[in-house]
Amino acid sequence: MQRFILSKKNLITLIGGFLIVIAYLSKLIIGNLAVFYWALVIASVIGILPIAIQAFQALKVKVISIDVLVTIAVLGAFAINEMEESAIVTFLFLFGAFLEQRTLNKTRSAIKELTEMAPESALKKMVSGEFVEVEVDEVEVGDILLVKTGAKVPVDGSVLIGEGYINEASITGESLPVSKSSGAGVYAGTILENGTLQIVAEKVGEDTTFGKIIELVEEAQDSKSEAERFIDRFSKYYTPAVLILSVIVYIFSRNVELAITILVLGCPGALVIGVPVSNVAGIGNGARNGILLKGSEVIHYFSKVDTIVFDKTGTLTIGNPKVADKMFYTSDLERVLSYLASVESESDHPLGKAILEDIGNTTFYNVENTDVIKGGGIVANIEGHKVVVGNVALMKQENITINESIRNDIVLYEQKGNSLVMTSIDGKIEALIGIRDQIRLGVKEDLRKLKALGVKNLVVLSGDNQGTVDLVTKELGLTEAHGHMLPEDKSKYIEKLQAKGQIVAFVGDGVNDSPSLALAEIGIAMGSGTDVAIETSDIVLMNSNFSRLPHALGLTKATANNMRQNIVIAVGVVIFLLTNVFFSEWMNMSIGMLVHEASILVVILNGMRLLSYKSK
Repeated sequence: MQRFILSKKNLITLIGGFLIVIAYLSKLIIGNLAVFYWALVIASVIGILPIAIQAFQALKVKVISIDVLVTIAVLGAFAINEMEESAIVTFLFLFGAFLEQRTLNKTRSAIKELTEMAPESALKKMVSGEFVEVEVDEVEVGDILLVKTGAKVPVDGSVLIGEGYINEASITGESLPVSKSSGAGVYAGTILENGTLQIVAEKVGEDTTFGKIIELVEEAQDSKSEAERFIDRFSKYYTPAVLILSVIVYIFSRNVELAITILVLGCPGALVIGVPVSNVAGIGNGARNGILLKGSEVIHYFSKVDTIVFDKTGTLTIGNPKVADKMFYTSDLERVLSYLASVESESDHPLGKAILEDIGNTTFYNVENTDVIKGGGIVANIEGHKVVVGNVALMKQENITINESIRNDIVLYEQKGNSLVMTSIDGKIEALIGIRDQIRLGVKEDLRKLKALGVKNLVVLSGDNQGTVDLVTKELGLTEAHGHMLPEDKSKYIEKLQAKGQIVAFVGDGVNDSPSLALAEIGIAMGSGTDVAIETSDIVLMNSNFSRLPHALGLTKATANNMRQNIVIAVGVVIFLLTNVFFSEWMNMSIGMLVHEASILVVILNGMRLLSYKSK
């Protein structure tokens, strides 16, 4: 029966409102006081039922909720024959709850939209070679799927055959379609705007990037910040305090109506709802714009950040370095290039890929005893020769002599902003290669926006040589720059900044920099939706879109301000109502409930403004 009554709350609200209208029409138009009285009685009785059930459920778990206060107040009004008060209070409380739910649903629209974007079916290639429509849950890794124009990509995978343009807004927040052809990666939930693709499934179900985004946004919206936890604790003690205050007022004044009016006006509804609605709306805005904010604690800390530390490669730069300069100290160029390519083929480092791309077709040799030196390079054996490929520090570590002429070349290459890769065969340096990355388009303007938002220190930490890092720093106007930094060096430097009292955010690629991402108050991954980026960071900028960073910071600041505004509104209304109960004659239970419900709607609507937030 309790479940049935609670499921009919909206209908009970409608009936209660209708009866109140009938009551006043009968009194004011035809003067029938009997209909007036009994209509209000019935409205009071049916209106209190769902409220009393919720109060009873709260008391069972030893919580004195707002429903408890309203139930006592309405029963008290009923006992002193204040039918107008009891009927109007129950209606306003139920109607306010209806409006709260309706507007709260709108603040959760981002996650609802994401869920609705989830694909439900796929065209799967069967043994016969035909494509048959199946439910997306039936798709397994390795299946070949057909995606037609206008259809959603059902899983994460890569293109086998075909070309087309895909709208990846659900993943990256970018509305411009992205060209896809053979070998390109595709994400579940994105839409093929034109063309036809055959793709091979690589991740299915909850393992897809889209599935993880939905999961993360749901977890974030359900998380609680320190402010929310404080309000929960506050309400736990505040609500019983209001009940005790009303009892004390009754003992001293013997005024039942005044006591039950205090119960109604002291309800902390706007205070309880104000912070969560801001949190949900802020996270929803981020999800729409390709920014994953992992909870309200992230919003709290990121809004206070005064120092942002960047990794260079793949963050401030595109992450696609190219060979820019090269010098050889040998007459057997073909052998050196073959040895270099053979060693670099053992690595997946971006610099190694750039070298392989530059060398092109060559002879590859069998590489033995490969030793990857973290932050240095590779030491290996080829055809009985010891080959060392790496930076200057590795050459020194391996006791390889660098003569004056080569030192001059090194200085020259560093001044040009190159990352250096040297090749030594049997202790003799044979090649010096300079590799440069391009700075991301628009990064300088984005960094200016971060400064305008209150970030005092912009620091770059990189494994590259100091000359390269200084060049980037000068071009972008950063505060500090430190090169030759291994992952552990970056972590130590962040600890040093934190020891000075700075609140640090670290922006990296989510793979090599995971210790720094975890150590900083806020870890921000330029992740392109990769698993590691999503798992290790507090904020993920989908599709490695650096321009989302100022929007993320502005959004968290706006969300934190919105939370504070809602707290001020909620507390201010309660103080205003209780003050007027004691010091004015116009305040009564019905007016107080009307103002109380209006304050709840005000904080909800104020929070909903965040859904349309745009960075300036």
